[in-house]
Amino acid sequence: MIDTLYHLFKNKCPNCHKGSVFNEKKPFLKLGFPTMHSHCSHCHFKFEKEPGYFFGAMYMNYGLTVAQSIATYGIAQIFFKETFDIRIIPIIAVVIVVMASFNIRFSRLLWIYLFKGYSA
Repeated sequence: MIDTLYHLFKNKCPNCHKGSVFNEKKPFLKLGFPTMHSHCSHCHFKFEKEPGYFFGAMYMNYGLTVAQSIATYGIAQIFFKETFDIRIIPIIAVVIVVMASFNIRFSRLLWIYLFKGYSA
């Protein structure tokens, strides 16, 4: 489990753990939409199994964003007197925008790792 998480955060192929999924060296700290390799450079594992394969990753991205928003609300609420202060909304929006690049890449990697045994 820890080994899988290590390879997931290192942007490695779920099959051989040697090739990279994304073209960038540090895929989580880059702005813009991710560019992916179509196959692993080491074992030739195909990342996108079929057209529309990453639609499920969008739901994972949504879940990550909601979890981060709830966590941000919980942390920000400590610093305000009222139960719900309208000033918390811009704080949550900033966190969502800052974490968007990370969420897109991480949700795609999670999706690939979840369905690594699936073949179209």
